[in-house]
This record gives sequence, C-alpha cells and structure tokens, in this order.
Amino acid sequence: MTTQPLFIVPTKDGKTPLEILVEDYLDSCRARGLARSTVEQTYTFCLVQIFLPWCRENGIREIRELNQRTLDRFTSVLLRSGGRRGTSLSPDTVHTYVRTVRQFLTWAQREGEQMTAARPQLPRLSRRVLDVLSRHEIDTLEAAAETERDRLIIRLLADTGIRVGELCALKFDDLTRHQRGALMKIRGKGGKERLVPVRPELTRRLERFIRGRAAEGGSTRLFVSRRRTGDERDPLTTNGVQQMVRSLAYNVGITKRVHPHLFRHSFATEALRKGMNPVQLSNILGHSGLRMIERTYSHLNASDAYDAILRMMVDD
Repeated sequence: MTTQPLFIVPTKDGKTPLEILVEDYLDSCRARGLARSTVEQTYTFCLVQIFLPWCRENGIREIRELNQRTLDRFTSVLLRSGGRRGTSLSPDTVHTYVRTVRQFLTWAQREGEQMTAARPQLPRLSRRVLDVLSRHEIDTLEAAAETERDRLIIRLLADTGIRVGELCALKFDDLTRHQRGALMKIRGKGGKERLVPVRPELTRRLERFIRGRAAEGGSTRLFVSRRRTGDERDPLTTNGVQQMVRSLAYNVGITKRVHPHLFRHSFATEALRKGMNPVQLSNILGHSGLRMIERTYSHLNASDAYDAILRMMVDD
C-alpha cells in the first residue's frame, strides 16, 4: 500500500462530523482567548492541514472511529513520511503535531462526544542541552552596545526573562514602584498580564530613560526605532531587536547563535541554579505549566546537582 502525501488542502463542501468538530474546537480556543498565533499557526495548521487530510484518506469521518491502532498509525506515518515531499519528520516536530491532536481529543471527551479513550502516542524526545549566555557574556554584550536604549534592552532581557514581543510592547507606565523595588507590567500571550520584579539599579536606569523619552514627546512606547514616520519615531520591532542582538554578538566575538529568546533560557537557568522555586519562576516567565522549566533543568550539569544536594544537607 502506497503512502499518500499528508498535505492536502481540505474542501469547503461536504464536511464530515469530525471536520465540524475540529472547527468547534478551534472556535473554543479562540473564545478562551488563546494567543492568535498559537491557534492559527499551531492548532489550525496541525489539525486542518495534517490531521484531517490523513483522516479523510483513511476513511475516518467521525471521532468515534479513532481507535488506538488508528492513532498509532497516524504517529507512525508522520515519523516515516509526514514531510511535504514524503520525507520523515523529526521526533520534535511530530511531538508538536501529536500533542495538538491529543489536546483536541481531550476537549472532545470533555464535551461529551461518543469516542474511545484512545490517544496518539507521543514520540520519545532526546534530551537537548541548549546554549545559554553566561553572566560575563551578557555583561560584554551590554558594554558593547552604543546607546542606553540598546544597553537597557540587553539588561531587561537578561534580568527579567521576558519575551522579545513583550519587551517591544512596553510603555512608560508599565514600570511602577513597589515598596523597596519596582515591578514591570508585562502583556503576555493571550492578553494575559503579569508583574515581573525589576532590581533597584535597573529601575533607576529605566526611570532616567523614561524621563528622557517623555521629554521627546510622541509615542509612549518605552523603546522606539531610530526611524521616523512624520514627527514620531516608529515602534521598535522584534526584528529590530534580533538584528541588534545578533550584531552585538558578532562584534564581541561570541560564536554561539545569540538571539533574544536565548536571554530567556539563560535567565531561567540562572534562576534555578540560584535556587528559585520552579513554580515561582514559571509565574515570572508567564507560563501556565512547568513544561519549559522541566526542559531547563536539563541544562544544569552535575556540579549544579552536587551543589543543590549540599545546600539541602546544610539546611537540614
């Protein structure tokens, strides 16, 4: 039996009950306020462009027809020939697709759909050790920046772990004093807001920078581009930050791939090494669960584990 390509554009007419159910699930995701990029680029792509075409090819019209053997075959086909040209997909990519299908099936079961308890199996992922930036490398990048704007961007990414999109969206009044320190209001994925602590020295620098920006007039965005549209500077973009960070890394001779999200990984790793509670760290980073934190633990080496055990013994 010849395996057919998975990527088939679905037709608009003659929708099956399963296709209608997927549409209902995506509407539910949007109604819950999930990030638009997540719903459209991950959930919709996986379910509409990959899962439903595969079901159609295999004559599956209703959710109750998805048994364990069928779902295992779905995962197997993705691993063997799920690419656009019939090539194999990496376990990481298949893991993302299959996890989305599992979430859809869990939702359908909660909605009372008549279905089996079967779930597609997630392929085993290898533990990857991601690069992180040392504190010395971060200090070097900051020192090499030509403007206070760029130096503050480096320091905020490094000391708060915020996403680059969250940094670009910051406004003057997002920084507020709190007792002895300060908090930064962050607008995260799905419109969720959280408060992130900012250490005193960085707070003073940000306040000076905000006073200077306010004196310029125009946009209340904390960081703006050097380009102007009319009398106002354009908002800083994520691409602008990426280019700036990459250029700084090249100039100071850092050979690893440096990008804004690397600061986030580095912040999480350093926080865990210093003994921060993973649940507290998850809240600061704006995660709803501990999955990313668990991945970060794999960055820690044997000496970190040894130090943690010694701290535990001292505490006893």
